[in-house]
Amino acid sequence: MTTLQRTKIAPGRPPLVSGKQPLVGHLPEFLLAPERVLWRGQRQHGNIFQLAVPGADVVVLLGKRNSEFFFKETDKRLSIADAYPFFTRMFGSEFYFMGSVEQWKKQRDVVLPRFQGGQIADYIQVMDQEAARFVESLGDRGEFNLTEEFGVLVMRIAAHAFLGPAIADDLVAGDFFEEFRKFSMGMSFFLPDWLPVPRTVKSNRARDRLRQSLGEMIQQRRRAPIDPPDFLQHLVESVYADGTRVPDNVLVNFVLMFCWAGHETTTGHLSWALADLIEHPSELRRVRAEAEHLLAADQVDLSGVRGMRFTYDCLHETERLHPVAYILARQAQEELDIDGYTIPRGAFVFTSPAISHRLRETYPEATETYWPDRYSQPGGRSARGSLIGFGAGAHRCLGTHFAYLEMQIIVARLVAEFELELVHGMPKPMSGAGTTKWPANPCAVRYRRRS
Repeated sequence: MTTLQRTKIAPGRPPLVSGKQPLVGHLPEFLLAPERVLWRGQRQHGNIFQLAVPGADVVVLLGKRNSEFFFKETDKRLSIADAYPFFTRMFGSEFYFMGSVEQWKKQRDVVLPRFQGGQIADYIQVMDQEAARFVESLGDRGEFNLTEEFGVLVMRIAAHAFLGPAIADDLVAGDFFEEFRKFSMGMSFFLPDWLPVPRTVKSNRARDRLRQSLGEMIQQRRRAPIDPPDFLQHLVESVYADGTRVPDNVLVNFVLMFCWAGHETTTGHLSWALADLIEHPSELRRVRAEAEHLLAADQVDLSGVRGMRFTYDCLHETERLHPVAYILARQAQEELDIDGYTIPRGAFVFTSPAISHRLRETYPEATETYWPDRYSQPGGRSARGSLIGFGAGAHRCLGTHFAYLEMQIIVARLVAEFELELVHGMPKPMSGAGTTKWPANPCAVRYRRRS
């Protein structure tokens, strides 16, 4: 972790949240219940405040206007790479946003076409094939754990779409999903990255095994290209704008990042989305009607999925209420002024979708209520545009459109085929600051095939 100089609160600095403990400040509370301390700061001081963390200055920016500042200044006066030192260990110091802005743009231009236009349409068949296979495997009745089953399904779709069906079968039959769970354990804001704690050791070992497997796949494709080329073949043959070949270590990290990001965010989002629908029967009936209309066609295609407008709104409402990436971070590259406050150079700057999405200044109507119709009301475009669960601006996740299409298809297949109920009621989010906010166990669904 980057070493920062701790500065006493000085005039012009954001106000400090109450509850600071001697020596350790807010760190124990933040690690245990981050949203609790963030909400306390918002209630006490509004949308700009400071946390006391040993060895670091930590400033929190909330609300739409501050979020816009946060994303606008990214790659200028706010750095992603310095705020996520663990990503450097997980992916490498010169990969994507861990490298320079020039490196990031150069690498982004290689993969951006793979998530646009006709390429996205090609993924629809893969998504529906895997979703239909999953539904068929469930039988007529039973129970399943949301995150466990969706984790494997999401990983199958990513592996099938990005690596090919044969590789997907081999990987998912093994421990691919569990390897990514271990790999994800390497994320931690405030634990020194060099500290050999068990979670970091497991993450490093999983990273090395995944890199080896993915590197072997890339070498195999170089030896035996396929035609017509799929995602992996396009990637293997890709070159930068200057004509130089993309190095294999970058290609490995691309595949690692795409599979990891889908596993980490889509699994949680999809699990919350189905739980939200089960908890709201009237909305579930409307989604089911769209699903039945989609599946009545001979083939599930891009235009049909895009026609599921209410399902799309439901997924956005889940993003609002249950953002899986509940905190986003940057580090100040120079001293910044915002609304009369000074953010010192080197400070961690956090914004929180989990808090900002529930502020009445942005969502004045039914803020705490699951209400997908907010996005079809006057001002609905702004309400949708204020969501930052997948980031915003130039650094909005490249795979967001892919993820939403995937979730629409999976939800459609499930609700059209089954009556569903939550075995243990609405799940709670996972606790602690060292994890994305998946539903915590127990989060089981009981299902019965519709007659």
